[in-house]
Amino acid sequence: MKRAVLSVIFLLSLLLSFGCATREYVRQQIDPLIDRISKLEARVSAIESRLNAIEGKIAEIDVAKKEAKEAKRLAEEAMKTAKDCCDKADDAVRRAEAAAVRAEDAAGKAENAAKKCEKAFELQQKK
Repeated sequence: MKRAVLSVIFLLSLLLSFGCATREYVRQQIDPLIDRISKLEARVSAIESRLNAIEGKIAEIDVAKKEAKEAKRLAEEAMKTAKDCCDKADDAVRRAEAAAVRAEDAAGKAENAAKKCEKAFELQQKK
């Protein structure tokens, strides 16, 4: 019986000696992992900061796009207003030219009427 107990104790101690890891062994195995994780965390932080910067630029671009669209709309509106004004000015020029032609015709008729009156007056003076 003593032999059986000693055999069991020997087997258990043998199993425990091979199955247990020391703190030093665990540290040796984990240290490279900790280094890799630290490097990865640093890279992730750098990527996140770049991403945040890009998102900020995207927001600025969106604002610039909206401002450009508004500027385009205002420019188109100004162009339409200018075209309308040009059309009105052209119409006013045509009306002014027509009025000038009518005025010249009226002046010519008045001159003819004045000549007729002058002749009639001369004829009456001779009588």
